[in-house]
Amino acid sequence: MPLAKAINAALREELNADERTLLIGEDIGALGGVFRVTDGLQADFGPHRVIDSPLAESGIIGSSIGLAMRGYRPVAEIQFDGFVFPSFNQITSQLAKIHNRTDGAVSVPVTIRMPYGGRIGSIEHHSESPEALFAHTAGLRLITPSNPHDAYWMMRQAIVSEDPVIVLEPKRRYWLKGEVDTSTPAPDAFTAQVLREGTDATLATYGPLVSVALAAAEVAAGQGRSVEVIDVRSISPLDDETIARSAAKTQRLVVAHEAPTFGGFGAEIAARVSERAYHRLLAPVLRVGGFHMPYPPSSQEHRYLPDIDRMLEALDRSFAYPSPRA
Repeated sequence: MPLAKAINAALREELNADERTLLIGEDIGALGGVFRVTDGLQADFGPHRVIDSPLAESGIIGSSIGLAMRGYRPVAEIQFDGFVFPSFNQITSQLAKIHNRTDGAVSVPVTIRMPYGGRIGSIEHHSESPEALFAHTAGLRLITPSNPHDAYWMMRQAIVSEDPVIVLEPKRRYWLKGEVDTSTPAPDAFTAQVLREGTDATLATYGPLVSVALAAAEVAAGQGRSVEVIDVRSISPLDDETIARSAAKTQRLVVAHEAPTFGGFGAEIAARVSERAYHRLLAPVLRVGGFHMPYPPSSQEHRYLPDIDRMLEALDRSFAYPSPRA
C-alpha cells in the first residue's frame, strides 16, 4: 500500500469510528486533495464531514479550534508546508495554549495534516520543512511517519489524542509502498524506533530521510562499518532516551533532516544527547541538513537536500576524530 493510501485508510477508519471526526481543508472533497490523500472520502461521508474550505489557512485552523471546543475532532489539512504561515498565529497562540489557559478545562483535539519536505520538483513554498518552528511551541505534538504502516497507525493515534497533533507527512514518500498491518498497531506514535541495529555509529533521522539513511547504512556496511539507524518519528515530545542510549552504545551520532541545519531540530537532538551521553561519545554529534537559505529552484534541489553521499561524508568525519582515550 502506498503511504498516501495508508493515510486515506486511517482517515476512513476514524471517520467510521466516531461521528464527531471530520475533515476540513482546501480541495480535499471532490478533488480528493492535490495528492489525492483524501480521495473518495467526501463521496462516502458527505460534504458535512469532509469539508472543502475556502483558500484561507487561518480560517481552516480557527474553524477547527472552534469545532474542537464544541466537541468535534477535526482533522485539518494544510495543502503545502509553505502555506501554513497564515495560520501560524492560530496554531501557536491559540491551539497550543487553550488547554493550559483554561487550567485543563478545555481540550482541543485538533489534528493538522501537513505535507512537508522537498524532492518533488515543485516551486517555492511547496517544499519547506518548518518543524523546528512548531517544536519550539509547548502544547503541540509533532509526529512524522516514514513508511505506510507507521503512517496508518500514527494518523489514527493522532486523531484520538486529546492534545493537538501536527502530522508532518513526507510528500516525497507519498508513493512509497509497504506492508500495512491494520490489525497490529505500530509502536506508540510518540516514541523513536531503532530500524537497523549497529555497533560503530548511529544515524538518526525522520520522515523523508529515513529511506536515505537506511541506504547509507547499507553502503557503510560494505565499507566495514556497522551503522545503527533510528527513526525519530516523534519530534515533540522527543524520545531522546532511545537516541541517547544508541549513541552511548555506538559512541558516535549523526543527525540528518531536510530543514536547514542552522536552528534546525537536529541541534536539539545534538544538545540532549551531549548532555546525556557526553562521556561515552568518541566524537561530537554531527548534523546533516539543508543550507541556511531559501529553498532553491527545483533544478537545484538535489544540491540542497541531504543524500547518501552527505550522510556518508558526515560518518567519515565522525570516524576521523581522534579518540579522547587514545
